[in-house]
Amino acid sequence: MGKRQNRQNDTISRLTKKQKKHLKEFGEEHPFHDNVSDKTERTQIVHLRDSPQRPQRKNIDESDDDLEPEEQPSAYQKLLGTLMQPETDSEEDESDEEEEELIEEGSGLESEQDGVEEEEVADEEEDDPGPVLKEDEVEAGGALDGDDDPEVGQAGDEFTDKKHESQFCLESNITAEGDPDEADDTTTQGEEDPFLKHVDTELSEEEVKLIADGRRTKTQVKWPRLGNLISTSCLERFPAPGQASSVGIPPLHKALQANWASLNQALQPQGAPQQELSDLQRELLGLMGTYRDVYVPECSPLTDAKEVRSAYCLHVLNHVLKANSNVLTHNAQLKDGKIGEDDARDQGLTRPKVLIVAPFRDGVLQVVQTFIHLLEPKEKKMDVSNKKRFKDEFSEDPEDRPSNLIRPDDYHAIFSGNVDDHFRIGVSILKRSIRLFSPFYSSDIIIASPLGLRTLLGVEGEKKRDFDFLSSIEVLVLDQADVLLMQNWEHVLHVMKHLNLQPLDAHGVDFSRVRMWNLNSWAKYYRQTLVFSSIQEPQINNILTKHSFNYRGQVATKNLPKTGSICQVLVQLPHVFQLFSADSFMDQDARFQFFVDKVLPQYRDSVMSHTFIYVPSYFDFVRIRNYLKKEETNFTSISEYSQRSEVSRARHYFQKGNIQLLLFSERFHFYKRYTIKGIRHLIFYGLPTYPHFYSEVCNMLQAGADGVDSASWTCTALYSRYDAHKLAAIAGAERAAQMLQSKKPVHLFITGEDKAS
Repeated sequence: MGKRQNRQNDTISRLTKKQKKHLKEFGEEHPFHDNVSDKTERTQIVHLRDSPQRPQRKNIDESDDDLEPEEQPSAYQKLLGTLMQPETDSEEDESDEEEEELIEEGSGLESEQDGVEEEEVADEEEDDPGPVLKEDEVEAGGALDGDDDPEVGQAGDEFTDKKHESQFCLESNITAEGDPDEADDTTTQGEEDPFLKHVDTELSEEEVKLIADGRRTKTQVKWPRLGNLISTSCLERFPAPGQASSVGIPPLHKALQANWASLNQALQPQGAPQQELSDLQRELLGLMGTYRDVYVPECSPLTDAKEVRSAYCLHVLNHVLKANSNVLTHNAQLKDGKIGEDDARDQGLTRPKVLIVAPFRDGVLQVVQTFIHLLEPKEKKMDVSNKKRFKDEFSEDPEDRPSNLIRPDDYHAIFSGNVDDHFRIGVSILKRSIRLFSPFYSSDIIIASPLGLRTLLGVEGEKKRDFDFLSSIEVLVLDQADVLLMQNWEHVLHVMKHLNLQPLDAHGVDFSRVRMWNLNSWAKYYRQTLVFSSIQEPQINNILTKHSFNYRGQVATKNLPKTGSICQVLVQLPHVFQLFSADSFMDQDARFQFFVDKVLPQYRDSVMSHTFIYVPSYFDFVRIRNYLKKEETNFTSISEYSQRSEVSRARHYFQKGNIQLLLFSERFHFYKRYTIKGIRHLIFYGLPTYPHFYSEVCNMLQAGADGVDSASWTCTALYSRYDAHKLAAIAGAERAAQMLQSKKPVHLFITGEDKAS
């Protein structure tokens, strides 16, 4: 027994890591009682394409929704299909006797393994996910829809979806003649297809320098639904879009043509006539189809959010399907020798083409459901891998939301569903099938939150960090950018800085298939950036002006509000707007000094108790809090980081008058929407980011106002000329223009009882 054990140990030591992995994976199915010959003709069986024992794919209609499509048989499995297969043990851990017998047969397997090693192991190593899915145990390490995979999730193993890798691998698939799912009209339309015109355009070095220098020409045009469009062009040969009638819906991939007309079916009320596309979606698709950057800062979460999401999902799928079809078509042509390698440059340095940044998990759920609706064949169920796991992780638990929560309608629209903000998921699409939780380097689309990406990207100096999967992003979508602004905008800027950088590793790419502009590090000049927000905000505008270099230019909507949110104030209240001088938008010292020297001394008197100070920026919040502590002022504070007990105590003392000043952060109001009682004097240290927050806070004076003379209420708001967009949204465009052009630094408005002036 000892000699046998020593012989087994020697055999194990001679095996490579790759061979050990091969034995462990296929050992149960190997006919280890047969003598495997070393003759080379034996390995020719590997190249057989179809086997009589090839398992049939289950019809998705006959299976449960949560089941996954079966694995495409690998070359090694085809070889085993020609042999008698012994009984296999379904348990994760094998017995010691089985392991010993497998090791004894290791030498016989070596010759057979050499024939299939290149074909089978290459797929596993080519799409190396890196630490992207290794660090996140929940999103990358779990079993797939209940399947017990002994290698997934174990310590030290990187996540590879072996069950579906061959099915979704672009390199190993080709377009069959007459395949209705993958045949695309891009090959026949030629120059008429916007996708091919965009990716096949060759820029010169002079044009790249012009784009990098930031020299742009602006034009303005008015469309029926979007309103005023400000178009920015970098190159003369790509002029601004004309009227809406001249920009139509781009040609769609054949897989989308059957379902795109019913895009709004779920959005229509019962009994309403079916509408294929709304006016907003039609104009958005026309702009996105030109591959210009698009910025729409007027997407209300109540009325426009679902239409906008459906529109960009259609555009994203159209882009991915056309790109994949182009690759599959070239695969077939290269195999038949119809084209040369130089004619098949159709890929980036890595596979991910689209990055969708969303604030909450519920947004991911809506996006994936839209993908399925657009791709699912009529009267058939679509193959969706890991569907059950996706529902479990991204759906909302009904017990998490209180049933008696009374909040404004916009609050419920934003915070509906699962509101977790730490997630990332890869999606690969091929042949009317979707694989969720795919490794990033095998994904077509990555959907993530800024926090989920930031923990993966890391910072310079960290050992475990990865950003190569962002090197070839061709379409970037920032959905609900205003909500991202309320989370942590630094995370968004960190992601923008790591887009379209040269990867540090090759990741198995075939450089003969990579486009020349990817090899030249010009990918950022071809990236389309789509930004959707409900508000105008300079920090969001900065994404288009400082981090986007699309050679086709940009289009942004800019409509001035006719009426401001001050008209929604119901209480009779004098509003005093005080102008202070500032050198720039980032000049926070001027605002602070004006507040400390001119405003705060007026509220030192005990008569001015119950003073509520609204601060939009958390950095300003901390600065004022430190100053009040230093001055030993009778105050308390509430921010997004305050504990529930601290919030309750602060609200109670402020309402009773035990506290003179209450310092209040905007983010707390955004996430909680509490009604603060006992307010008599309002100070807006800065104008609110959301215009309707101004009226909501002013209307809080009604709460707990029993027995209080409303004539003593006051409201003071500070602004500079750099707050023009916020001032217009609150006071109205005409009033804001008069206030900014006037020589008077103080302006008074009175609201309530239909006496707004």
